[in-house]
Amino acid sequence: MAANKSKLPKLLYILIALLLCGLAIPVVWVILTKFEGGLPTFQLKTPVHTIGKSFTLKGQASDQENGLRRVWIAISQHGKERTLFDKTFPSKSFWEGGAVQKELISLEIDSDALGLSDGQALLRTAVWDYSWRDWLAGNRAYEEHEVLIDTQSPTVDVLTRTHNLNQGGAGLAIYRISETGTVNGVQVADSFFPGYAGFFSDPNVYIAFFAIPYDKGPGTELYATASDPAGNTCLAGFAYHINPKRFKHDTMMISDAFLRRKIPEFEDALNTVNPSASLIDKFLVVNRELRQTSQTTLKDACKQSDAKLYWEGPFLRLPHSARRAGFADHRKYQYNGKSVDEQVHLGIDLASTAQSPVPAANNGRVVFAEYLSIYGKTVIIDHGFGLFSLYGHLSRIDVERDKLVSKGDTIGFTGTTGLAGGDHLHYGMMVNHTCVNPIEWWDPAWIRHNVTDKLGRAKKTLECSKKSP
Repeated sequence: MAANKSKLPKLLYILIALLLCGLAIPVVWVILTKFEGGLPTFQLKTPVHTIGKSFTLKGQASDQENGLRRVWIAISQHGKERTLFDKTFPSKSFWEGGAVQKELISLEIDSDALGLSDGQALLRTAVWDYSWRDWLAGNRAYEEHEVLIDTQSPTVDVLTRTHNLNQGGAGLAIYRISETGTVNGVQVADSFFPGYAGFFSDPNVYIAFFAIPYDKGPGTELYATASDPAGNTCLAGFAYHINPKRFKHDTMMISDAFLRRKIPEFEDALNTVNPSASLIDKFLVVNRELRQTSQTTLKDACKQSDAKLYWEGPFLRLPHSARRAGFADHRKYQYNGKSVDEQVHLGIDLASTAQSPVPAANNGRVVFAEYLSIYGKTVIIDHGFGLFSLYGHLSRIDVERDKLVSKGDTIGFTGTTGLAGGDHLHYGMMVNHTCVNPIEWWDPAWIRHNVTDKLGRAKKTLECSKKSP
């Protein structure tokens, strides 16, 4: 009997302990989850240092624990605060927390409408979550960002007065920007050609080589543009004339012998194509999809150009060569009497004796020297300030990337690599991402009238402006 009495308290203690543990678990859960101390976040998409006349503020508020309760954004200047955004988010329930864990925010800021003046201001952000901390008010994350209000657009003064251009050709504009740190260049329709400082001693004077694409004729809109870090933009028109050009239409006959000879070269690149596909179907993938991929690679190779004028005088043509295809030839491909494809040839094909040495057309730095799909073994040279030359279908490459070459240096030998029917050189000229007619760059008179004379006149104008009081 006494033994049973002694066991009873022990059992009671165990039951009480189990009960306390059962109560402790939800208490611990509440403490760990509902009273969590992790701060919500508000992250700007990009750091904000300046705000212009109009500005889009983008960011993301998030809280992965208990969800977002409120987001507040304001800007203050001279003791006056302007609330830009203030939103309270719903909760699922008292126990479940916020219904929203992530919110993308995009605000249009109109400095004039807000009464902001040029000068320093303070951008303030605050985010609360649905944590039970701070007497159920939640965790609060607060940040301040010093920003500069700048509503004045830069000005662009175009120094070159005449721009006589050809459809499919190149041009040069020289201009002065009123402030540093701008993104500037020449806009041609929907293509942008960046300007470069460094040719003149004045760091605010830029030169921009630009291109008139082969499919853009008279009536194409051109202007110089500059945008400062605050997003203020200035557009400046200038006088120009675009001479229309008609380009040759040609028919390319595709034979089975050609397909059997060339398609094996592209088998690795055709690994997503059904192996049992016909040769002509594989050819169409090469001529369309791989051609487009090649153009993308070329544009990537020409994204960065040295701010230095490497070249001098007219560009060299492959010695003792005959032209086999022209720039912007519109090609129609026929197979077994049927038209199967159409493409535009964006270079000039030059043929000499087989495996002829290929000279660098002018001084520059090699930016690409490897196999490139339809172009085969390819070399691209940066001649500075956004001007490039391309050499395709080589049988051998004799230069490496980043090597400086001089006009006339042998960079490789002609061949049949890539989508070439016979031994020849595919020669191209590019202004940044756009192919232009190489014939202009072989012509000393064109270079003198459209480039060197302009640079010389601009230099004299700048020297005279320095001397004037």
